[in-house]
Amino acid sequence: MLLFPALMLLTLVLSAAAAPASHKSYFMYVGTYTAEGSTSKGIYVYRFDPAGGGLTALGLAAPTTNPSFLAVHPNHRFLYAVNEIGNYKGEKSGGVSAYAIDAATGKLNLINEVASKGADPCYITVDKTGKYVLVANYTSGSVAAFPIRDDGGLGEASAFVQHTGHGTNPERQEGPHAHSIDLSPDNHFAIVDDLGLDETLVYRFDSASGSLTANDPPFAKSAPGAGPRHFVFAPNGKFAYMISEMASNVSVFQYDAAGGVLHPLQTIAALPKDFTGKNDDAEIAVHPSGKFLYASNRGHDSITVYAIDPAKGTLALVEHVSTKGQSPRHFAIDPTGSLLFAENEKSDNIVAFHIDKKTGRLTATGKTLDVSQPVCIQFVPAG
Repeated sequence: MLLFPALMLLTLVLSAAAAPASHKSYFMYVGTYTAEGSTSKGIYVYRFDPAGGGLTALGLAAPTTNPSFLAVHPNHRFLYAVNEIGNYKGEKSGGVSAYAIDAATGKLNLINEVASKGADPCYITVDKTGKYVLVANYTSGSVAAFPIRDDGGLGEASAFVQHTGHGTNPERQEGPHAHSIDLSPDNHFAIVDDLGLDETLVYRFDSASGSLTANDPPFAKSAPGAGPRHFVFAPNGKFAYMISEMASNVSVFQYDAAGGVLHPLQTIAALPKDFTGKNDDAEIAVHPSGKFLYASNRGHDSITVYAIDPAKGTLALVEHVSTKGQSPRHFAIDPTGSLLFAENEKSDNIVAFHIDKKTGRLTATGKTLDVSQPVCIQFVPAG
């Protein structure tokens, strides 16, 4: 039976004040795992005050199963979640849930659900026109696109691509494992990290039809056993960054926007040289200023901070900072660029850090949210 998580802090005031933002407040949505061992029941919501740095818990926004990854529509009226399961209504598939956001309360009202077309969907994004949702199915190693109806609900898949092949690790790369799908700044290409194939695949995306077709060249190859996981573009669109879960490093690419081609520039370690324990890397994000990149390490339980060379796009290590919890599966930078929230899945908490906007360095604020198995955070303007 699924139980409510221990949301211990009804109101949280962070010690580091955030910079002024264009919105008076935001809803902060938290996706979770609800499976055995978790006390979560779905997606939770907080109200975030960027001026004062306050967070107020608003409770359960929507009950649902394993809403591990979330995405927000460009109009801020709808939120989408994957349901990371392997059996959806008798199909070898997960689910995708569409919600309408209550602008007054932050609660989520279910519009509809569809099958994700593959088992254990773990990543979701909305295209920049707001017409399609794109999903990566981990266990099945496939990706799919779904049209968004006028009411925010989802239609039947407009595109489906099944990956084939395997990597060099017989335990973790016995087949394809699509781990993320992101869109290029111009919305013309979809970038897919496949952990099982050691490939970052590029698809041409047609926002008129919702189709996905292989690009030429079709992928950028990683080192054997690297395990590509998540991907992010720099704000200027000239460079891109990919984190490898199994190799615990970050790859830097120069991006050819005209052809959708990724040109390798650098690979840099995410872990300290003297660390010898087990580790899986997880999330990656660029600061809104474009000056810094952050990566999370599960095992070392830290955030790695890099400085970005503005001309070359390459990275230089700044520091490693403990997330003060176990297994930071995801982290999020608030819309003002002032705070980083590290989601420690295995210690059931979210820890807030102040970001030094001159150096990129992180300092723990001393404030923590108690949430069972947090996995993803998304911000939505609330006023």
